[in-house]
Amino acid sequence: MAPVPSSPIKVGHIDDVQELRKAKPTTIPERFVRDMNERPTLAIALPSLSDIPIINFSRLVNGSKDDYQTESLQLARACKEWGFFQVINHGINLSLIESIEEVAKNFFMLPLEEKQKYPMAPGTVQGYGQAFVFSEDQKLDWCNMFALGIEPPYIRNPKLWPIKPTKFGETVDVYSREVRKLCQNLLKYIAVTLGLKADIFEEMFGVAVQAIRMNYYPPCSRPDLVLGLSPHSDGSALTVLQQGNGSSVGLQILKDNKWVPVQPIPNALVINIGDTLEVLTNGKYKSVEHRAVTHKEKDRLSIVTFYAPSYEIELGPMPELVDEKNPCNYRRYTHGEYNKHYVTNKLQGKKTLEFAKIKSNTSTV
Repeated sequence: MAPVPSSPIKVGHIDDVQELRKAKPTTIPERFVRDMNERPTLAIALPSLSDIPIINFSRLVNGSKDDYQTESLQLARACKEWGFFQVINHGINLSLIESIEEVAKNFFMLPLEEKQKYPMAPGTVQGYGQAFVFSEDQKLDWCNMFALGIEPPYIRNPKLWPIKPTKFGETVDVYSREVRKLCQNLLKYIAVTLGLKADIFEEMFGVAVQAIRMNYYPPCSRPDLVLGLSPHSDGSALTVLQQGNGSSVGLQILKDNKWVPVQPIPNALVINIGDTLEVLTNGKYKSVEHRAVTHKEKDRLSIVTFYAPSYEIELGPMPELVDEKNPCNYRRYTHGEYNKHYVTNKLQGKKTLEFAKIKSNTSTV
């Protein structure tokens, strides 16, 4: 899932935020305190739910012709104007949604020494800890993470799959199979909105790479000083986010240069376009920059699935989406090259995507 760094990375001391919360420090440790220009503005007017695209998946799958056309137009608008949407009636059993949430929460509630049996080594993105930390003075996120490679089987690291809580591995496997089917189906409908044949992405991706990451954000006494997760776009084709039932509102997306909070709809899944889909669509559908903020009294749990092409697949704008009016904006590369670039850089907005962009040769005289 990620390359092993060629030389040791010095990340300094990283406090476990759950342990920090228990200790109730009078001040937030300096490594978590953001510079003034990065601090979240918490008092933001919430957009009405009608502003945030909602896709009724059952209408795409089983709806009438009119239902399908209406929903397909809504999907195209969501991908083009927002880069993210919430999916209702997605077909994943509610009991499975509840089960994955339960085992994830139970894992984070284990004693620290138990969780530390599955450490995330510096410069890697599997295991328990903080990912994307590459220096001793880098600002840290107010978040504990646990991440695992799912598919193909060779990216799995069996040593990092926990024994406790019981049924953890079994639940993750069953849940991941269902989310994989949802990603495959969503990509078919997205392809059609682009005027492409439905199976184009499935045929192109090979044995798609899939990973899961669980994020736990404890309450923070000064949510105005910290970030739960630094602003970034995802390197995936699609990302599927499940927000914990009853969790605080923590996800924010950058829309028209404003941070917009995403109000979770019960049992819905949040989908966002990743960098890979932006490149394949030649920028017609763009990845969305997003971040997480914390809450003074409430914790938050999220379960995130990343779905992307096989590492050896060469990517670049699809010829059908390049013409005189829409010249090629991105170069060709393999997904493995991009993944290596992504996981060896700190999260910093959409900066990682510069790797794929064709640099303009125009110069001013």
